[in-house]
Amino acid sequence: MNKLNKKILLIEDDEFLSEMLVKKFSSDGFNISLLKNAIDALEFIKTEKVNLILLDIILPGMDGFEFLKIIKENDKTKDIPVIVLSNLGQDEEIKRAKELGAEDYMVKAHFFLKEIVDKVDKMLAK
Repeated sequence: MNKLNKKILLIEDDEFLSEMLVKKFSSDGFNISLLKNAIDALEFIKTEKVNLILLDIILPGMDGFEFLKIIKENDKTKDIPVIVLSNLGQDEEIKRAKELGAEDYMVKAHFFLKEIVDKVDKMLAK
């Protein structure tokens, strides 16, 4: 699998974390785009083909749950796999994200960058 042919969209407003993730994915050969809010992300996926979305829940303007609901109700975007990457780790939040269509839910504090990249790599290889 040529990782550069797979486009990942990271929706994350935390400057430090997003910079680290972009560097890690890029150095591992992935094509990754970063947006800091879900509203811009909705516009982005109208014109760009995205193979996977890494989504934070707490975002300015529109939260990740609302974004997930919108893309999963749209025939053009409903099949894009979404991995939620959030600091929220309560069972209710995880359950809600999965009910809205998230493929997976990772609590940021529980994973190393390499584990996040490996999870994405496995999902894109399917």
